[in-house]
Amino acid sequence: MIVASIAIYLSSASFRRDDFYNRLRNKARSTANLLIDTDKNDADRFLRIEKDSPVNLQNQKIIILNFKNDTVYTSDKNGAIKINKNIIERIRSDSKVSFRQDAFEVLGILYSTKYDRFVVIVAATDIEGTLHLEKLKNILVFVCLISLLMFSIGGWFFSGRALKPISDVVKKVEDISITSLNLRVFEGNGTDEIGRLANTFNKMLERLETSFGTQKTFIANASHELRTPLTSINGQLEVLMMKDRSTMEYKSALGSVLDDIRSLIDLANRLLLIARTSGEGPVNINKKLRIDEILWQAQEEMLRFNNSYRIDISIDNSLTDSDQMIMVGDDYLLKVAVSNIIENACKYSSDHAVDIKFRHIEKFIEVIFEDRGIGISEEDIVKIFEPFYRGTNAHPVPGSGIGLSLVNQIIKNHNGRVKISSRVGKGTNVTILLPTIS
Repeated sequence: MIVASIAIYLSSASFRRDDFYNRLRNKARSTANLLIDTDKNDADRFLRIEKDSPVNLQNQKIIILNFKNDTVYTSDKNGAIKINKNIIERIRSDSKVSFRQDAFEVLGILYSTKYDRFVVIVAATDIEGTLHLEKLKNILVFVCLISLLMFSIGGWFFSGRALKPISDVVKKVEDISITSLNLRVFEGNGTDEIGRLANTFNKMLERLETSFGTQKTFIANASHELRTPLTSINGQLEVLMMKDRSTMEYKSALGSVLDDIRSLIDLANRLLLIARTSGEGPVNINKKLRIDEILWQAQEEMLRFNNSYRIDISIDNSLTDSDQMIMVGDDYLLKVAVSNIIENACKYSSDHAVDIKFRHIEKFIEVIFEDRGIGISEEDIVKIFEPFYRGTNAHPVPGSGIGLSLVNQIIKNHNGRVKISSRVGKGTNVTILLPTIS
C-alpha cells in the first residue's frame, strides 16, 4: 500500500507538471503569434482581449526578447521573473528550457520567424494543480493508514484462524506426558499440512505408547523371572541353615542352588542380549560368514550340553555354489538365534528332534526348522515374539519366554525376517530368511 500510494502520488505529480508546462508552451506560442506575426494594432487588441480571458494562467508573466536580447514585450512589470544571460543562451541552444523560480514555474522556448529568432519566456503559478495534488496526497495518506489498519486487523484475525489448528496441536501435545500417552491430537480433515502433522504426531504417540507398554511389561516380567530363582535360592539356603545336615544333604541342596544360579545366569545373559539387539538397527558389519558353518557350530554346541537331542541338517539341491551361503553379519548373534530355535524345537518335542533344511531363494538363504512337538495355537502365534510370552500349552516345560523374542530381534537386525507356522499337537515350522551377498 505504501509503495502503491507513493507511485500514484509521483505519477500524478509528473502528470500535473507535464500538463502545466504544455499549457505554458501553448500560451507562449499563441502569444508570440499575436505579437510577432500580426499587425501591431490587431496585436494590441488581441492582447487586451487575452488579458481579460478567463482561461489565462494564474499570475501569468510573459517576456519576449529579440535576437539582440532586447525586450520586445513583457507583462512582468514588477520584474518578478529574473532572467539572466545564461538562461537566454540555454534557450537559444536547446530550443526549450523549463525551471522553477520561487512559486513560479517558468518555460522558455525559441520562436523562429522568417527574419528573426525570438526568445519567449512564460511563467505562472499552478495554484489549482498544486491544490489538487495536495488533496491527493492527503487522501492517499488517509487511505493508506486506514488500509494498513484494516490489513493488520484482518491479517491478525485470519492468521489466528489459520494458525489455530497448530496452537491446538501444541496445547494438546503439552498435555501429553508419560502417564497420558493414550491421548491423541485432533487431526481435523487429515488432508492438509496441519492434518498430516497431527497424524504424524499421533503415529509417534502410538509408537511411544507401545514402546512404553512393552517396556513396562518387560520390566514386570523380568522382575518376576529374576525373583523366582532368587526366592528359590534364598529359601533353600534358609532351610539348609536351620540345622546341621549330612554331607549328602549339603551336596544335594547346593546342587539345587547351583541349578538355580545357572538358570539365573542364563536369564541374565538373555536379558542382556535383548537389550543389546533392541538398541541396534540393522547391522552394519562387513564380516563375511557362511550360514552352514553357523548351523554346524550350533548343532555341535547343543549336542555337547544335551546328548539326547537329535539335530538333522540337510542341504537343498538349489545350493549349487558355496557363495550362495555367504552373508555379512555377527556370527555370535546368529549362532544365539539358531541355538534358541533348535533348543525350543527339541525341548518341546517328545522325541527331542529337529530337522533343519536350508536353500537359496533369489538373494536370500532360507533356513527351515521343523519339529514334531506340542505346537502353538493360532491365538498364541500372534504374540509369540513378545518378550516373556509363552504359549498356553508350554507352561509345563521350563522356560522364560525370551528365546523367540531374541531370535526375531537378531534376524531383523540382519535385515531378515522370521515366519512361524504351527498346528497344535502336530509340530512347528520356523523359517528364517537372511540376505546373502550373491
